[in-house]
Amino acid sequence: MSVKEHKKHRYSLKIGVITVSSTRDVNSDESGKIIMKKVEENGHQVCDYTVVKDSKLDILESIFPMLKKCDAVIVNGGTGISPYDVTYESIAPIFDKRLDGFGELFRMVSYKEIGTATMLSRATAGIIGGKIVFLVPGSPNAVKTASQIIFSEMNHIWYEIHKE
Repeated sequence: MSVKEHKKHRYSLKIGVITVSSTRDVNSDESGKIIMKKVEENGHQVCDYTVVKDSKLDILESIFPMLKKCDAVIVNGGTGISPYDVTYESIAPIFDKRLDGFGELFRMVSYKEIGTATMLSRATAGIIGGKIVFLVPGSPNAVKTASQIIFSEMNHIWYEIHKE
């Protein structure tokens, strides 16, 4: 089956959104709001949303309940290289399968926008228990770029991991 044929599959997925930030809350979380808007614009539904501190324990405590009730989770923030950026260390080790191409593509597209600074991004994606998980930077421009990539392939990814 060709990629074009795979992309014909349409699903209405339940998607959780986690914002990792020690400075934002639900009222000031512009990036989380952008992601949730993109979820709905692409025919999916937001199944849960939270803002958590840059803490491995807080990140893990937020993602596990979402993985039980959502089909996918998009985590924004904490993917850089500063000492408090721990999203990657918290979630990437528990991927059953990695989708390295997402991070590579995100950085390629971002390079056109921000130049070589894109190398500091540790955006990635993977599968945990049959659920899709994306880790993306937390800036509004980054989540717009990531959302464009994510939603162009979300249905295709879902199809691939759940086909019999």
